Amino acid sequence: MKPRNMKSLLLIGSVLAMANSCNKGATPTTGTAAAAAGYQVSGQLTNAPAGTKVYLAELGDTQFEPRDTATLDAQGKYVLQGTTTAPGMYQLKVTDASQVLLVLDNQSRVQLTGDATKLGEGYTVKGSKDSELWQRLNSSLQQSKLRMAAVEQRYGQNAQAGRTDSLQLLKDKYLAVQAGTTAAIKRVVRENPKSVLSAFVVGNLLNPDEQFGFADSMATQFKQTMPDSRYTKALVARLEPLRSTARGEMAPEISLPAPDGKTVALSSLRGKYVLIDFWASWCGPCRQENPNVVKAYKRFKSKGFEIYSVSFDQDRGKWLKAIQADGLTWTHVSDLKGWESVAGQTYGVKSIPLSILLDPQGRIIDKNLRGEALEAKLASVLK
Repeated sequence: MKPRNMKSLLLIGSVLAMANSCNKGATPTTGTAAAAAGYQVSGQLTNAPAGTKVYLAELGDTQFEPRDTATLDAQGKYVLQGTTTAPGMYQLKVTDASQVLLVLDNQSRVQLTGDATKLGEGYTVKGSKDSELWQRLNSSLQQSKLRMAAVEQRYGQNAQAGRTDSLQLLKDKYLAVQAGTTAAIKRVVRENPKSVLSAFVVGNLLNPDEQFGFADSMATQFKQTMPDSRYTKALVARLEPLRSTARGEMAPEISLPAPDGKTVALSSLRGKYVLIDFWASWCGPCRQENPNVVKAYKRFKSKGFEIYSVSFDQDRGKWLKAIQADGLTWTHVSDLKGWESVAGQTYGVKSIPLSILLDPQGRIIDKNLRGEALEAKLASVLK
């Protein structure tokens, strides 16, 4: 059992992990050179000997950039400080395994205490409303992650033991926790539309494919309240390629050669529910998913379902061989340009497999339906 979007629960680790390879090309300021005006982070950390280093870094466009370093004294006290051109997300780190996020601006006077060996598991922060807000949200996300992991473990155990009668109940419970997490994230964002934390959260905690409408509406607000924020700009840039392929939009036309050399347009399949399937013969996950797609096609073909597969292959022979080997008996097209595929560029495809389900009018109604999710969706629309 896999969730459709684990990103909201894995962000903390993935964002903070950027620090492991980013400490290059920038010169940190020093804690001893106090700025006349600017932010300050101070506090006391336990379970660390005097002389332990504490690092502060700002989240840039793609990585954390060093800003200050301090040394714990005999009581575990430290002071970090500096100035910033705009409010932003910062990382306070003792080690790669012990780090937290903060929101700082030039008026921030933050007090942060905790266990130096496991900051991420619990810390106390005061002096920054957004930092306190992040702490509460982070704690909620971690709790949700643990609950989902527990349900997933039970699912695996029951599946292995053949107790199939409980699997659907566990799936529903898993999705309920996931839905609650998404709702909590949205609530924080709605209540804080002027905070850079909200722009950061929308851009990093929510799947833009799944939550495009919400993300786009918030981006519109952020452009009014925080037009110059790097997080607003990053969110807008991320959403732009998805705009033409958002749910409810008409699918852009695709017109590419089929294996016989004749050009087949996506629009030629109007009147049916159509799954656009981006794949390639060399893509392991694509080939693993093909049996599920074949199963769905056999079940719903006679009810008005069709598939339009776009291959990212470059080798015509391997493409055709994979079609035959996997028993893919539907419409196939490719310009054999790999990742430079015209269709891939039009749809902003960054990874495969990627699927997009269209209604009979050619309007996008869902994305990335795999395995049982694809059959369930088709069953609901092809009654």
